[in-house]
Amino acid sequence: MKLYSLARAAGLAAALLVAASAGAQSAYPDKPLRIMVGASPGGGTDILARVLADKLSPALKQPVVVENRPGASNTIAGELTARAPADGATLLLATNTAQAVAPHILKLKYDPLKDLQPVGLVAVMPNVLVVSANSPYRSVRDLVTAMAMKPGGFKYASSGIGSTQHVGGEAFNLATGMKSIHVPYKGSSQAHVDIISGEVDMMFDSTSSAMGQIRAGKFRALAVSAPQRSPELPDVPTLAEQGIKGADVSTWYGLYVTAGTPRPAIERLSAELVRTLKLADVQSRIKALGGEPGTLTGEPFAAMNRQEFDHYGQLVRDANIKAE
Repeated sequence: MKLYSLARAAGLAAALLVAASAGAQSAYPDKPLRIMVGASPGGGTDILARVLADKLSPALKQPVVVENRPGASNTIAGELTARAPADGATLLLATNTAQAVAPHILKLKYDPLKDLQPVGLVAVMPNVLVVSANSPYRSVRDLVTAMAMKPGGFKYASSGIGSTQHVGGEAFNLATGMKSIHVPYKGSSQAHVDIISGEVDMMFDSTSSAMGQIRAGKFRALAVSAPQRSPELPDVPTLAEQGIKGADVSTWYGLYVTAGTPRPAIERLSAELVRTLKLADVQSRIKALGGEPGTLTGEPFAAMNRQEFDHYGQLVRDANIKAE
C-alpha cells in the first residue's frame, strides 16, 4: 500500500512537472517584444523588420515594436540584444554586415556567433551597383573606363564600415584593379541623398533598400552583384555578364535572440517565422524588394552563419579592408 502511494505521488509529481513545462511554453511571450534594427528607418532592414512586427504581433498576442539603433555597422543593435535579458523579449533582425563582416574589421564588445542565438533566415537580397539617374555612366564599362582615367577620383557610399555595401565596393576595386574611395554613412537611406545629388558616385546597395529609388527613377542600376539576374530587374545584367568576376556580394537578413533564451521560446519564434514567411503577401513583399524568403531555421541557419563568417573573413583579408 505504501509503495502504491509512493508511486502515485511520484506519478502526480511528474504530471505536474509536465504541466508546468507546457504552461511555461504556452506562456511565452508574456510581455511586449521589440525587434532591434541596426540601421536607420527606411532602409532594407527596417522595412523587413516592420513586415515581421506586423505579422508577429497578432500571432504572439503581444505588441511587437521596432527599435532603430543605427551605427557601427549594425553592431550597436547586436550588442544591445546580446546584453538583453535572455527571455525572448528582445529580437534582432541582423544582416551579414554585423554577423559575418564587421567582426573581422571592428573591435566588438560581444561575440555575434556566441552571444546571439539564431532563430531563422528571413531573406536574401542581391546587391546592386547603382548611380544617380543623372549620372553619365550607363554601364559598368562606362564606369570602369572613367575610373581608369581618374584614379582615386571616384567615391562609393555604404551604410557603414564593414557593411555589405562596403565589402561590395572593395571587392569591385579588387576585381577591376581600380581604386574608389569609401564614404560610410549611418544607413542606406542617408547615403541615397548623396547618390541622387551626385555628391557620391556610386553604391553597391542591397536591392531591398535600393529598389524604391530605382523604381522612382532616381537611381540607375548598372549591375546586379549575384550569379543570376534579379527577377525584379530583368534588364540589369550581372557583374559577371559585364566581365567583372569574383565581386558578387549579397545581403542576407536573419532573426536572432539573446543567447541563453529558453528553448520553448526559440521554438515558438521559429515556428511563427516559418509561418510568416509562407504568407503570400509577405512573399510578394520580399520578392518586390528583389529578394527571396529564407528557408533555414535553427542549426542549418547557424551553420550558414558560420560559413559566411569564414567567407567574409577571407574577403576582408584579401581586399585589406580596415576600419577607417
